[in-house]
Amino acid sequence: MSRHAYLTHPQVKIDPAVPVPDWGLSEVGAARMRVLCASPWIARFGRIVSSEEVKAREAAAMVAAALGLSFEVRAGMHENDRSATGFLPPPEFEATADAFFAAPDVSIRGWEKARDAQARIVAAVRAALAQAPETPTLFVGHGGVGTLLKCAVSGRAIARIEDQLPNGGGNHYAFTLQPDALLHEWTALENPPPV
Repeated sequence: MSRHAYLTHPQVKIDPAVPVPDWGLSEVGAARMRVLCASPWIARFGRIVSSEEVKAREAAAMVAAALGLSFEVRAGMHENDRSATGFLPPPEFEATADAFFAAPDVSIRGWEKARDAQARIVAAVRAALAQAPETPTLFVGHGGVGTLLKCAVSGRAIARIEDQLPNGGGNHYAFTLQPDALLHEWTALENPPPV
């Protein structure tokens, strides 16, 4: 049974004039990724799978380069679809995200339903792992869908309390599938897995 991990991209360049999926890593985010890439614990991964979004691809490329690997981009791993609202100022975004997690079967302000986003990310991760189930895989993606995947593998209800640490992103957890199990809670990328 292989241990896999999910990593969220760290801080991004926020530009309200650019579609959110096209945002890249900020210098702070890139610097944090360099710390991760120097950490011995990432050597356990033999495969890197990324969301299609720019910020995730940039983070995945950095890890892949540090490990001497290529990385895969997989459809279905993108963040929950928030295109109905586009960029929201932080207080408004946080209130909308609270509602997104609180009512998973309702489209909040036109956003993709949390339940639908969860089904999508779980299907994408399961399909990726079906191709190489014994290879420890690092999935690089986003906080919202990463939280929804975490809820699924842990058997917990969708809830904002399961969300990543409030540090601008750049957090990870480890998990297994078949059996589904969460091996540790969100941990900042600067820290190795606690188990």
